[in-house]
Amino acid sequence: MNNNGVRPIHPGEVLNKEFMEPLGMTVMDLGMPTNWPETEIEKLVKCQLRICTDLAIRLAIHLNTTPEFWMNLQSTYDLRKAEV
Repeated sequence: MNNNGVRPIHPGEVLNKEFMEPLGMTVMDLGMPTNWPETEIEKLVKCQLRICTDLAIRLAIHLNTTPEFWMNLQSTYDLRKAEV
């Protein structure tokens, strides 16, 4: 938790809870169309991997969002973690 009482939220958690679960997607379902290794997608969903620009672009295309959305989630998470 940071000073406002809210824990930092990893972009992988957002990906899983807001996109994959509601759409019934698996790691394989997301790995294939993004052409990103399933092992890396799994690490991201487990909050063990940062989102890079390339992955942000691929997620944006496949999930109808923007790369900025994913990069902003990552930078906000990084800043909140640094504040702890």
